Amino acid sequence: MTKDANHGPLWVIGIKSLVFTVVTVLATGILAMTIRNSSSGEAVEYTAVFADATSVNRGDDVRVAGVKVGTVLDVAVTEGRLARVRFTIRKGVPVERGAVIQINFRNLVGQRYLAIKQPGSDAAGTTAGDPVPASAATMVEPGHTFGLEETRPALSLTVLFNGFRPLMRLLDSDDVNALSEQILAVFQGEAATVEGLLESTAGLTTTLAEKDEVIGQLITSLSSVMQTVNSRSGQLDTTVRTMQQLVSGLAADRAAIGGSIEGLGELTDRVAGLLGDTRPSVRRSIEHLGTLSETLDQHSTDVERFLNLLPTKLDRIGRTASYGSWLNFYLCSMDGRIPLPEGYMGDVGVKPVAGRCR
Repeated sequence: MTKDANHGPLWVIGIKSLVFTVVTVLATGILAMTIRNSSSGEAVEYTAVFADATSVNRGDDVRVAGVKVGTVLDVAVTEGRLARVRFTIRKGVPVERGAVIQINFRNLVGQRYLAIKQPGSDAAGTTAGDPVPASAATMVEPGHTFGLEETRPALSLTVLFNGFRPLMRLLDSDDVNALSEQILAVFQGEAATVEGLLESTAGLTTTLAEKDEVIGQLITSLSSVMQTVNSRSGQLDTTVRTMQQLVSGLAADRAAIGGSIEGLGELTDRVAGLLGDTRPSVRRSIEHLGTLSETLDQHSTDVERFLNLLPTKLDRIGRTASYGSWLNFYLCSMDGRIPLPEGYMGDVGVKPVAGRCR
């Protein structure tokens, strides 16, 4: 029999090689199954519709009470706005009617998994007390589709952080920076520990406790404002209704209002044109009025004497004319011109027709 000088007979070497190969293949298979995150055994397929299935990927776990019982097959968009998730559950695992499919965080880096919460289970998915065996009538049929009322999306951290934003404004900037650094360190996989994160959270809680008086005053003031608004609710309703009626009336009369605005603009243009046409005549009249005023001022003595004697003269002339036909007064003619908007100077007057006026 052939024999190796260093390792003994060849059949021994062959057995060792065969054992090594089998162990290596088994270890590789176990590692591949672990990486694929697949479940062994016969499985039943189900479908769930979510309003938001962000970060849910093929191969993610499906768990009941924290135990993996299935795998996510695929995720697709349905109805243009919803997410349809197909997954499997190991055959023999009961899923009762009324069960809720919840998307939970698997770890701090954002991976998700589907948690099946049976009716009567707590937030963690475990059933309080001794479990009651489910009958076939209360079981979900294979291939069942869980609608939106039977699914819950994952918690939105953006909404959570936005909700705490008003409180964050009251915190000390150093505490907020320290907490942010710890959170970023955890998500980046650096050397920061959970203990440091808890210490920062404790500091944050302490700061909030120190600001409780400010928060209380804010809530009290807000309560007073709401009470005042509530006490004036009738007036507020009346104001809103009146405003609504005003806006509705303006909307109904928008054509008339628009026509009025157009007419007002046209009237403004006409008035501007009229003033432009009459401005030279008015300017000349004012200049002549100034000349007349200067002349009257220069002869103020004569004007004053005339005005003083005018009543006496009119009285004597009236008496003379009343005793006989010694004085006759006739209006033989009158002439004048009136400026028209079109610029034509119209003639106005009375022409002499009687023989005494010729």
